[in-house]
Amino acid sequence: MRAGITIPEAELVWRFSRSSGPGGQSVNTTDSRVELSFDVAATTALSETLRTRALERLASRLVDGVITITASEHRSQWRNREAARERLAVLLREAIAPPPRPRRPTRPTKGSVRRRLDDKKRRGETKRLRNRPYD
Repeated sequence: MRAGITIPEAELVWRFSRSSGPGGQSVNTTDSRVELSFDVAATTALSETLRTRALERLASRLVDGVITITASEHRSQWRNREAARERLAVLLREAIAPPPRPRRPTRPTKGSVRRRLDDKKRRGETKRLRNRPYD
């Protein structure tokens, strides 16, 4: 996460289920699919400002203030747990990042305007020369 921000393990809710897809002999016995849920609205790990920012940016993915991440790409539950934890960290890092600085409007330089217009004239001349000459 961000420097100094750590999510307490008690605020993470893990659920395990059988993963779909091929798996050989162990396909019906291991609960390798992982669902990691984190209550963004009620967390104590984030300050009020960061929590508000995260809730706004993750609004489309939240259900009652809770974000759920599913990982089932690995065959082992442990690796799926690591993948889900990493995905949550990336998602929250992006959600609480400060907004980008506003763009300062600039004008194109005279040289760049002149080069653009010269290129347009040259291109138009090339196309004009492709026309059939009149009889």
